[in-house]
Parts: sequence; C-alpha cells; structure tokens
Amino acid sequence: MEALMCVLGEVQAERFISLLMREPFDYTLWQRKLWIDKSVDEISHQAMLYRSQQPTRIANMGAPNYAKG
Repeated sequence: MEALMCVLGEVQAERFISLLMREPFDYTLWQRKLWIDKSVDEISHQAMLYRSQQPTRIANMGAPNYAKG
C-alpha cells in the first residue's frame, strides 16, 4: 500500500484498492493471458522503455537504503 500511495497519492491509491475489491478478479489468470503472444524479451524491452520515460521518483518508491554506511 505504501508503494501505491507514494506513486498514486493517498486518494488514488484507495480508489485503486477499492476497484480491485469491488469485483472478483483472478490477477494470476489475467496475467497469464495478458501477453500470451509476446516473448519475454519483448515484454522486458517494453518495460524498460516505459520505465525510461517515467519521472525518477517512481524508480525509488521509498525503498529502504541498505547501502548506508
């Protein structure tokens, strides 16, 4: 939830969760059918392209920094 709130904001994160809970939804089945015609390399390339176009705040969603010395 913290990651959602960091990226979407509190109101939009709550809206997202409420939409997921509104109807029965099998996320695993949906994912299996989502890119059935794409290779892993194609999906990876699209993900990297999408991420490179996003603001940098998404890259670090408040994850702990264990490298502190």
